[in-house]
Amino acid sequence: MNKKNLVLKNSIQKKYIDSRLLKKLSKDFNNIIEEVNKETSGLNKTLNILNKNFKLNFKIKDLKKFKQFKIIAFIGMGGSILGAEAINNFLEKKIKKKIYFFDNLDVKKISKFKKKENQNKVLFLIISKSGSTVETLSNFFTLNKIKKNAKNIILISEKKNNLLFSLSKKFNLFYAEHRSYVGGRYSVLSEVGIIPSYLMGINIFKLRSNIRDFFNKKEKLFLKDSAIKLSSLLSLKKINNLIFLNYAPELEKFLYWCQQLIAESLGKNGKGFLPVISNVPKDHHSLLQLYLDGPKDKLFHIFSIEEKSKEIINTKGIMNNKNFLDKKNLSVVKIAQKNSLIKAFKKNQIPFREFKIKNISEEVLGTLFSYFILETIVIGKLIKVNPFDQPAVEQVKVYTKKLLS
Repeated sequence: MNKKNLVLKNSIQKKYIDSRLLKKLSKDFNNIIEEVNKETSGLNKTLNILNKNFKLNFKIKDLKKFKQFKIIAFIGMGGSILGAEAINNFLEKKIKKKIYFFDNLDVKKISKFKKKENQNKVLFLIISKSGSTVETLSNFFTLNKIKKNAKNIILISEKKNNLLFSLSKKFNLFYAEHRSYVGGRYSVLSEVGIIPSYLMGINIFKLRSNIRDFFNKKEKLFLKDSAIKLSSLLSLKKINNLIFLNYAPELEKFLYWCQQLIAESLGKNGKGFLPVISNVPKDHHSLLQLYLDGPKDKLFHIFSIEEKSKEIINTKGIMNNKNFLDKKNLSVVKIAQKNSLIKAFKKNQIPFREFKIKNISEEVLGTLFSYFILETIVIGKLIKVNPFDQPAVEQVKVYTKKLLS
C-alpha cells in the first residue's frame, strides 16, 4: 500500500506459507472483516473506537481549565499509559510542556521527581481501567497528592466499585469514565489517549481523522494480504519471533504500544509471536549476525521515517582524500543502512514487512494506531483466539493481591 505519507510493503516468501491454508484464510477474512466493520457501529463493542462518530464521554470545555499546567505527570500501567507515551514520543516537537510518565515501580524516579518539581504546579493524570492496578495505586499514593477538591488531579477508571472511582467521589476530583468494554490495549483512541493528547496540545480531531482508512477497498487489500499471511505463520508455528527493527527514535514508544497489543491479544493457547524492539542501526553491530545467519524463526517489521535531517557530515580538513561520508546527511546514511539490510533479507529469503513514514503528523500516527488494532483483532479471529481477553495476566494479578493482603 502506498499513500502519500505512509508506505506499507509485505515481503513474506511463499516457502513460509501453506497455499491451501492461505485460500481458507482468505475466505474467512472476507466474512471476518464484514463482521468487524459491523462491530464498529456497536455501542458496547471494543471496535466502536474505530467509528468516525465515536462519542467521547467528556466535554472539551471541562478540560480547558487544566490547559494552564505546563508540567504533566501521567501515572498508569500497560495500555493505560503506553498510548500517551507513544503520542508524546512521536509528536514531541509539537508539545511545549514538560511531561513525566510513571509506568513502572521506580523508586529513584519518584524520589527525583518529588525533589525537583513543585507538585502544586503539576497536573496529575491517573489512569487504571480496573481502578485498582497495584503499581498505579502505589505510585499515586507514594506521591501523596490526594486532597479534597484538588484542582490538579484527573482520574480515569471504570465507573463501578473500585478505588479510583471511590476516591473521585470522596475527594471531589475530576473524573472521566473508562468504558468497561474497551480493553486497555485498545483504548488509545478513546478517552484514555484522547484526554492526554488534548492536555499535551495535540490536535485530537486530526489524530482520529484517518482511522477508517483500512476499511476502504484499496487499503483493505493490504490488510487482507497481511492478516492472512501472518495468520498462516502463526498457525504453522514456523515463525515464533516478531522483531521490530526501528530506524526512527520517534517510533520507539509506539512500538512498545504495539508489543503489548500483539503479545496480549494473540499470545494464547500455545500461539502467538514474541514481539521484540530492536533499535537500529545500533543493533546491526550486536544482533545482525543472528538475524541473518541464525535460526529462521523470525519475522521482521522494518520501521523508518524518511524526513531529512539538518545534520551534515563534514570531513573537510580532517582527511587528505575525500571521504565517502563527506557532505552526507545523517538520515541519508541511516536510509542506506536500512536499504542494505532489506537487500540482505531478500537475498537470504528472510520474511519482512516495511512501514515507511514520510511525514510526522497526528494523522499518520492515528492511521498506525488504527491499522495495528484492526490487523491484530482480525488475526485473532482468523487463528481462533479471543483477541480481547488476557486470562493469564489476571491470574498473576490475583496472586499478587493475595500476597500483599
